[in-house]
Amino acid sequence: HKQLYCNICSSPCCCKFPPYMWNLYMFTGAGLKEKRGCDITADTVCEPMEGFFCTDLKSGSCAAAQKHRSCEPGQFISKMGTASTNTECSECSSGSFSNGTMLSCRPHTQCEKENLQLIKAGTASTDAECGEKSSTGVVISVLVVLVAATIGGVFLWKYQKHTKPSEMNKYKLKY
Repeated sequence: HKQLYCNICSSPCCCKFPPYMWNLYMFTGAGLKEKRGCDITADTVCEPMEGFFCTDLKSGSCAAAQKHRSCEPGQFISKMGTASTNTECSECSSGSFSNGTMLSCRPHTQCEKENLQLIKAGTASTDAECGEKSSTGVVISVLVVLVAATIGGVFLWKYQKHTKPSEMNKYKLKY
């Protein structure tokens, strides 16, 4: 013979009727919510809240729940958590990355293929950083050539200035 009030559930998520109402609110922080309320013939049935999974199932009602695992940076979510299973994470392979919230690892950006310069190599948790190709090498090369031409011009000018005109005529071509 059932009592007029609901029996205390086998889980911490309990009956709505007094004197058990406080239990329902007390345990919502445990990741459980009411799936089906109790009546004089059956206890409340509880289930995990979104983002939790059941760790202790008793008589069709979840008695304890745990928050789904969060994958770390460098890992991807290989299997999403459900009401009865935890999230599964896997490591990213070399040359790819994930911030921990992705369903698969993404390959690092190939800066060279995009005609960009590699600024910072990618890691398991971050993409490669690319930037515009620097023209520093071209600028330096042009400056070196200009400096060399200037120095050469100065030496040639000094040589011509200090050379006697008769010696200069020696090198003139006769037509």
